Amino acid sequence: MKVKITSSKIVKPAHGGDGVAPPSADESVPLSVFDKVTYDVHIAVIYAFRPPNPPNAALEQGLARALAVYREWAGRLGDGPDGRPAVLLNDAGARLVEAAVDAPLATSMPFKPSPELLRLHPSIVGDGHVEELVQVQLTRFACGSLVVGFTAHHRVADGQATGNFLVAWGLATRRLPVEPLPVCDRATRFQPRDTPLVEFPHRDTEYYLPAKKCGSDDDEDDIGGVAHDKIKVHKVLFTKEFVARLKARASSGVPPPPTHHHHHRRGHYSTFESVVGHLWRAVTAARGLGAGDTTRLRISVNGRTRMRPPVPHTYFGNMVLWAFPRCDAGDLVSRPLQHAAELIRRAVSRVADDAYFRSFVDFASSGAVEREGLAPTADESQVVMCPDLEVDSWLGISFYDLDFGGGCPFYFMPSYLPMEGTMFLLPSFLGDGGIEAYVSLFEGHLEEFKRICYNIA
Repeated sequence: MKVKITSSKIVKPAHGGDGVAPPSADESVPLSVFDKVTYDVHIAVIYAFRPPNPPNAALEQGLARALAVYREWAGRLGDGPDGRPAVLLNDAGARLVEAAVDAPLATSMPFKPSPELLRLHPSIVGDGHVEELVQVQLTRFACGSLVVGFTAHHRVADGQATGNFLVAWGLATRRLPVEPLPVCDRATRFQPRDTPLVEFPHRDTEYYLPAKKCGSDDDEDDIGGVAHDKIKVHKVLFTKEFVARLKARASSGVPPPPTHHHHHRRGHYSTFESVVGHLWRAVTAARGLGAGDTTRLRISVNGRTRMRPPVPHTYFGNMVLWAFPRCDAGDLVSRPLQHAAELIRRAVSRVADDAYFRSFVDFASSGAVEREGLAPTADESQVVMCPDLEVDSWLGISFYDLDFGGGCPFYFMPSYLPMEGTMFLLPSFLGDGGIEAYVSLFEGHLEEFKRICYNIA
């Protein structure tokens, strides 16, 4: 796939007009405790649209209008006046790259994970630090199809907030009002309680104490470097029927929940619990792990609906913590799917409530992190997770609702991310209730994983 870059420019927010003075460009918004504990990295996603599509100029104007509503995306990460990490609202702008491929989409774009996908969005790695918090690449194909590569800095917003912005960009491009408007109160929303109450162990979940560097660590880095080439990303498609069978298998023999206690259901396992339990067992078996090896899942949990009062779904920022189910690998593989699903349910329910999220806010605001030199366990430099796994579910996020005026995308996927042990779950692009899983594994484990991932054991 030969991608020819035709232009690269900065798009600044299009504020008001009609004599309205633009907002001050020397303000800043301190990052919240949730922003600071998440991955310090750009995330890239890729959309494909069939023709007809509006011209690039319309998409650029839409982006400028959307950035006026979501100003933080047009800013830069830096230190606020008090020296704390912040988003500087300086309207420095987002990057827009225009590109072309003189072949039709169907023959040139890989619709499966491939390093080629990295050509469809601006680079998010490399020696040069990427200053822009949002970057967009519009790639036009000979058939009239458009591929939009979008990158966004995770410290500024999580998946749900980023999905909301993408929908807003589509509305602004169609010259419709951006609604619902984002709730941008990260600076004040998560205050510690008057009497802080740290009820849970946050030192070995969201944070850890980095070991002092010594000679032996260098050897490990070399292993990591060699390993990187041997990691492959594989896409699994579970049909709606397969998912239904997985849920039935996970829930067999489980009494249905009492109707009056629906939100405390102890009954049937959800799609997420069943699918993730199945993948956890399949990956663990494919890796050849057995008795005596502990395997741990890292599952992101969106706190918006968990906190009391709930945080609006339009809240712009990060609102995610993690659940960590763990199990002996031999036990996980030899016991039925129901066991894995139950471990996941229990671990998620431990963190998925107001008490846990408030305890985290109190701990993260207490000064202990800085005093003790703790670091977030969300570490993007970790290339190999084995024997552990990390699951990011995009099942509830409105990524497919992006519409620039020619209809919704016919394809959506994460970019190529060879981090061994990571899994992304997306709704199937067929829109039929199936689920796609993007799974990164060592090449040597991949064949076995492909062989067993469609077996319901």
